[in-house]
Amino acid sequence: MNLGKFIERLLHLVPVLLGVSLIAFLMMAVTPGDPVEIMLGDQQVTEEQRIALRQDMGLDLPLPQRFVHFLENAVTGDFGMSYFHRRPVSQVILERMPATIELTLVSLLVALLVAIPLGVLAAVKKNTLFDRVATVGSLMGISLPGFWFGLLLILLFGVTLQILPVSGRSDLGSSIAPVTHFLLIDTLLAGNLEAFRSAVAHLVMPALTLGLPMAAVLTRVTRTSMLEVLRQDHVTFAEAKGLAPMRVLFRHALKNALIPTVTVAALEVGSLLGGSMIVETVFGWPGLGRVVVESIFTRNYPLIQASILLYAVIYVLLNFLADILYTVLNPRVRL
Repeated sequence: MNLGKFIERLLHLVPVLLGVSLIAFLMMAVTPGDPVEIMLGDQQVTEEQRIALRQDMGLDLPLPQRFVHFLENAVTGDFGMSYFHRRPVSQVILERMPATIELTLVSLLVALLVAIPLGVLAAVKKNTLFDRVATVGSLMGISLPGFWFGLLLILLFGVTLQILPVSGRSDLGSSIAPVTHFLLIDTLLAGNLEAFRSAVAHLVMPALTLGLPMAAVLTRVTRTSMLEVLRQDHVTFAEAKGLAPMRVLFRHALKNALIPTVTVAALEVGSLLGGSMIVETVFGWPGLGRVVVESIFTRNYPLIQASILLYAVIYVLLNFLADILYTVLNPRVRL
């Protein structure tokens, strides 16, 4: 891809992000509930104090002016003050985002490690018992709501067997000096294997809750794509040349079959970020998703709007990255 095409594709992202910002702003504007009343609760304050607080939060301005003000500040990276935390929104996001990214990446790794082998084997062993079991399993994985699956894991591994912790990020994480703010990496850098095991144990159930439904989707996509590629002429020709079956499978078939998988995986990562809000709440995971859910109840507009915009940026950039990976997996594809 030449530089001009690259810049053109990036510019296409601007109206998408602008539309997401507008929709998020309007949804929060029409949501019932007054942030000032929620913050004050049962406190006895005068009407002048209420007005002063509303002015301090910028809620006295007309909606169009508030939206323009939000966009102007967002361009410079200033998303205002969090109503609830009384700190800059960007600071709150930076503190919580590493936990969400760590959970998302581990969930993605779980999904890929399960989906690609299962999808390939199901295609190779088409119409066998293995293929039928994999197909039924993927349908079940797609059908199960994430939060319900998470509760089942808690009941099994946390309550009945009592072998995994049910909430939090680590029992020993506070004793580790943050370097990358990714707990798995920081515990290894500190050489604290006990803290690393604790971090892994806390990560298992949330990662499975997010990763296995995604694996179910990717398994079906990989199987379908693999079946289509295995019928193509270049694969048949490679087999006719007498190449080893494994070489034909991985070098000639799998590389092309992964193109749809990459597309769906990029879309599903966006779903992981959105789904992590509920999963983080269920497992008490201290990530950004949990803060967003709490902010919805407290009508913390600046934090909600900034988080949604951040999710949108990550989502569109992942899809842009998937387009670039097409050219790597299949040089015939041009963007």
